[in-house]
Amino acid sequence: MNSLISTSHISSSNYHAFESQTSLTVFRSSPSLWSLRFCGLRQEAVQFFQLKNRLVSGALKKRRHYVSAAASNGSPSKRKFDYDLVIIGAGVGGHGAALHAVEKGLKTAIIEGDVIGGTCVNRGCVPSKALLAVSGRMRELQDEHHMKALGIQVVSGAGYDRQAVADHASNLASKIRNNLTNSMKALGVDILTGFGSIVGPQKVKYGVDNVITAKDIIIATGSVPFVPKGIEVDGKTVVTSDHALKLEFVPDWIAIVGSGYIGLEFSDVYTALGSEVTFIEALDQLMPGFDPEISKLAQRVLINPRKIDYHTGVFASKITPAKDGKPVIIELIDAKTKELKETLEVDAALIATGRAPFTKGLGLENINVETQRGFVPVDERMRVLDAKGNMVPHVYCIGDANGKLMLAHAASAQGISVVEQVTGKDHVLNHLSVPAACFTHPEISMVGLTEPQAKEKAKKEKFKISVAKTSFKANTKALAENEGEGLAKLIYRPDTGEILGVHILGLHAADLIHEASNAMALGTGIQDIKFAVHAHPTLSEVLDELFKSAQVNVDERKPVAV
Repeated sequence: MNSLISTSHISSSNYHAFESQTSLTVFRSSPSLWSLRFCGLRQEAVQFFQLKNRLVSGALKKRRHYVSAAASNGSPSKRKFDYDLVIIGAGVGGHGAALHAVEKGLKTAIIEGDVIGGTCVNRGCVPSKALLAVSGRMRELQDEHHMKALGIQVVSGAGYDRQAVADHASNLASKIRNNLTNSMKALGVDILTGFGSIVGPQKVKYGVDNVITAKDIIIATGSVPFVPKGIEVDGKTVVTSDHALKLEFVPDWIAIVGSGYIGLEFSDVYTALGSEVTFIEALDQLMPGFDPEISKLAQRVLINPRKIDYHTGVFASKITPAKDGKPVIIELIDAKTKELKETLEVDAALIATGRAPFTKGLGLENINVETQRGFVPVDERMRVLDAKGNMVPHVYCIGDANGKLMLAHAASAQGISVVEQVTGKDHVLNHLSVPAACFTHPEISMVGLTEPQAKEKAKKEKFKISVAKTSFKANTKALAENEGEGLAKLIYRPDTGEILGVHILGLHAADLIHEASNAMALGTGIQDIKFAVHAHPTLSEVLDELFKSAQVNVDERKPVAV
């Protein structure tokens, strides 16, 4: 979930277990199905019904010739099944896998016990973007200096209608949810309602007593907000991101536990709407999952000028909701000594300490699988591993439930990778090429390794790294928008031109990162990408200047190994 629903755990992993940061993998799916991807892979399905007859007809032809090849998860079987593929969980990951499976000619069913779209669409990426769109406009209208610099006069102060803002978020989620549902129905995916679980090899139960068989099974059950012990969530004054996205009220003072992506994005929303924010972070610095240089700049741009204060190196050991006229009470203890350090009294508290996998009740014991901290163990091809570390035939797990990279678009990419495998084409997703973004104002984005991670890798593998940087202050389009605050940073190998990581803070950073992530996914070196042409004047020239400033000692222009 590349959005508010991104994990900022009180340990060192931030925003959807975001230790390994990453980028986009390019998938070779048909042009028609490119329009079907969602939440990071594609947008709304507008042409589904026009494509339905042609795609379903083609899928049926492919289905008649479907043969499981050696690359499939487990040995081929001559048995007949109700479905070629059954997916448990209809979030973004399950949806992406289902559409790709239909394209490949597989008879596919998807099981959902809650609502189509999962966390991202209903309680994460999608509604959070609606709230952030409002906060961005409010912030701009409230910045008198910025508006005057553009020659704009705001006659009266900007205001907002809380319920209308909340309705905007809810309506957007509903619209995208309907689009997801219609896209699957239009292409012939069977949507089965009820809680799904595995009852045996290649057997899945859903609802009360419905049992179906499947050649292959994908677990895509996602995650739920993680709430540490000692914190009492009442859904009103002490809330998780699930509750906060409903925007039932805007508190005067709110404490946010966790300074990762979820916390940062909500701080952007709340401060724009008039709240004061206090961050509570267990580690010694804010935003510990970011590249340190980006964290430092983000604190100067996103924290210091706003009504935000913070406590670092402390745990919220106990949080009591407001009741009987008393405020929310938060007890802070030292992260190292565990001694009581301070007690805060605030109007509300948001628990943004990450997400936990939703894997209970899946019947994993029926296939001898034991979870690890709740996550389903998988190999690099998303094949589920049993208690002894052996591959479980025909069972895969994607997305937040496996913990490899808890981002919505990563789940979808993993699902597409699995479908490639079960239809005979081996495929391994390069997680280091999957991008991530934080949709604050300005935005933050990244792909690959941070500078400390790159240095550690270089030391271990005995090679040198270099760093190149460029400022948004040198970009014509950014200056035209009066948005020159920003930095782009490139970490690379000067001997091969390999891109190890790119980090951006600035206007539309979330959109700019994909040139770097695509280069990493395709194995394109700096010596080649620096010859790409960018339209002028555009923000894309920030990346153009960044790549051109890199000093690469490579004579021949050739792709680097992925």
